[in-house]
Amino acid sequence: LNASQAMPNGGVIEITAQNVEAHKQSSPGLLTNDHYVRLDIKDSGVGIPENVLDKIFDPYFTTKQQGSGLGLAITHSIIDKHCGTIAAESTPGIGTTFSIYLPSSEQAPVAAKKQHEIEASSKKLKILVMDDEEIVRNIAEEMLCEMGHQVLFAADGSEAVTCYREQLDNGAPIDLLIMDLTIPGGLGGKEAMEQILEIDRSAKAIVSSGYSNDPIMADFDSYGFSGAIAKPYQFSELNRVINSLLT
Repeated sequence: LNASQAMPNGGVIEITAQNVEAHKQSSPGLLTNDHYVRLDIKDSGVGIPENVLDKIFDPYFTTKQQGSGLGLAITHSIIDKHCGTIAAESTPGIGTTFSIYLPSSEQAPVAAKKQHEIEASSKKLKILVMDDEEIVRNIAEEMLCEMGHQVLFAADGSEAVTCYREQLDNGAPIDLLIMDLTIPGGLGGKEAMEQILEIDRSAKAIVSSGYSNDPIMADFDSYGFSGAIAKPYQFSELNRVINSLLT
């Protein structure tokens, strides 16, 4: 952020990382380890005057009109608590380089585990996601599309009921709904499900809520739902709930 703000007319920010040995570095404070990872953030901005450079990590020191003077102080504190150090070099009119040193681990790298395993599904579904928050709909879309499903959206229960009826009338019924329980100022999942079941008694839906202690989440089948999932969605759990309804 500092590098970007130092270049009001644009410029280049270079970020590099390398393994270094402490005794070959000029930066002070490299006492806890022989080997470090060095991260350099270099800008081509206005630079920092020499008489200011030794104060930039002091709390509440700032040259910005709206700055707090805490950004670099907090950065210094975090790096220090990780047994590292941070240093800055600058030439006014040419640019500034911040160098961060962190002790490198002596342990061999462990192969990263896959974030999720997609359980094989013999059936790809048309799923309607009803939620008033766009970010939730976007996340659900990414997850469901990765599972291979087709996704439709509704911002409230009224839209969901209309969409379900239209798809059914067109001979392309929705296989599954994921319905938010609470829609401020709109028709929620419970009421929308009642209307959908009047249209199609075989409709399947998963109730969704950020309030896991809601009684409907614990007793979802009494309200016409086939499953329940808490928000925020976890890929593996969403996949498991959906696949459990395919049997």
